Amino acid sequence: MSSEKLDVRSNGVGEDAPQPSALTPRAIAIVAGEASGDLLGGLLIRALREAGLAADCYGIAGPRMQAQGARSLFAMETLSVRGYVEALANLRQILSIRRRLKARFLNDRPQLFIGIDAPDFNLALETRLKRAGIATVHFISPSIWAWRRKRIDKIRRAVSHMVLIFPFEEAIYRAAGIPATYVGHPLAHALPEKPDRRLAREKLGLDLDGVYFALLPGSRQSELRHLAGLYLETAKRLYAERPDIRFLVPMATRETRDLFEQAIEATDAFDLPIRIVFGHAHDVLQAADAALVASGTATLEAALLDCPHIIAYKVPWLTYQIMKRQAYLPWVGLPNILAGRAVVPEFIQDQANPEALAAALLRLLTDMPLREAMFDAFAGIRFSLRRDTPRLIAEALAPYLK
Repeated sequence: MSSEKLDVRSNGVGEDAPQPSALTPRAIAIVAGEASGDLLGGLLIRALREAGLAADCYGIAGPRMQAQGARSLFAMETLSVRGYVEALANLRQILSIRRRLKARFLNDRPQLFIGIDAPDFNLALETRLKRAGIATVHFISPSIWAWRRKRIDKIRRAVSHMVLIFPFEEAIYRAAGIPATYVGHPLAHALPEKPDRRLAREKLGLDLDGVYFALLPGSRQSELRHLAGLYLETAKRLYAERPDIRFLVPMATRETRDLFEQAIEATDAFDLPIRIVFGHAHDVLQAADAALVASGTATLEAALLDCPHIIAYKVPWLTYQIMKRQAYLPWVGLPNILAGRAVVPEFIQDQANPEALAAALLRLLTDMPLREAMFDAFAGIRFSLRRDTPRLIAEALAPYLK
């Protein structure tokens, strides 16, 4: 089935012939665009249910949101692209999905729309729905503090309320006259306050005294196409230096696993001792001695789980040129942004080569003062982000669900 078509089992309709669907009185339209948004969306839906605000959630949802009862009208992977070049390649399909969702939501008129991240997709949809009198909440602020500050005006037109996950964001939105609530980061609330590497290794059936490196080349298919080969070439150099190293690779979907296996073939990395784990990214990070991580939420997950890591990221040349000219901060990794200093080494574009990455990872394994400095910084990040997040989310959304 083409991803342009709706699954009839989800009561999907086309934009030209919207039809009412049998929804409960309290209905929430919700859209997440990638694996990190799906993770946070699952936590959000569960928080509402536990607060007695259970609702029929429908829109675009990944497996974690669906496990909490959300119905997905389109495959979430369709939106899981990063950068201008990749988005342009999928623009027609993405715009078609947004038009059809808009028609569906305007016809059903849910009590609330929640856009989870994916600002380029969700903000335009939220603007139209808010104009039609439907309350709109955006969960996870676009990184206006890092780049594209002028989006604050678009956000003001689009949202009834912002739900924020970083403490410094609330002042930005209050100054702009946009209702906003800082709820802490759901991951900081959900993950263990004191990560236990031994327990994670027992859970995964690993050698308690072994040496394990985690490879996380991204959750989007576009990221894997750009990064999987680089990460595997790095692993080959590490293994040549330290034959005792074993590699753990968590994959969120069958599609991303297939892409990674294709990269193993393309780089002739069959001899590497790699274990691909379906899901269990948090267990992998908690169990690993060190990790090579793509930029994004995974860098924060690594920090919260006390996994020393480096960041390596590449995008198409044109995408990088555009993003570089709109950036305001010297870092891309969330641990560095939150700490306000370079805690985790970053290797971007040409700096991200197998030789440099392998050397940096080996240093993480042997430089004890460097590891301790990371652990201290990670503890500070956990403290700043840890709140009673489910209760605060429910309190922020309750006025829109009465």
